Amino acid sequence: MHNTTPQPCQATWKDKWLVAYTKPRQEPVALQNLELQHFEAYLPRYKKFKNTEAGPVPVFEPMFPRYILFRPSKPEQSIETVRSTKGISHVVRFGFEPGVVSANMVATLQAFEASQNQATLEEMSNFKAGQKVKLKHVALGNMEGLVQSVSAKRVAVLLEILGRPTVVQMEHHQVETIA
Repeated sequence: MHNTTPQPCQATWKDKWLVAYTKPRQEPVALQNLELQHFEAYLPRYKKFKNTEAGPVPVFEPMFPRYILFRPSKPEQSIETVRSTKGISHVVRFGFEPGVVSANMVATLQAFEASQNQATLEEMSNFKAGQKVKLKHVALGNMEGLVQSVSAKRVAVLLEILGRPTVVQMEHHQVETIA
């Protein structure tokens, strides 16, 4: 007796995406290999800023680490080949049924990703003008002040030093918000 999972036709996948679980940190490899096999594949990513010596630089990380979305691009395309795709650990299943995400949810993720990935550091920053912050800089000994402005490389903080208002330019990692 031959036990196989029935394959839905393409019409079923038009409004749904399947979910695959990738090998650790292999999401880009899985994406590339799914596309090489002519699957529609989507790896939702979010933008974050990583502090470097040159200042914050944008990096794009998987929104859902170790998960990737895919669907057949042709009605006759079997999803069984996905389990042996380089970078993929297995197709997510619930019993015999593959895990799915609605096309509406994917469209929502894509819209969020597009708008968030256009955002500047200032728009994504935890620091906003007028916000109370504490400096972590050793020389300034945990002083508190107000954010005056935020740029890609620096946060301008208004402090009271020797009884006078003074603006000090700090790197992002040298400032923390006060709860």
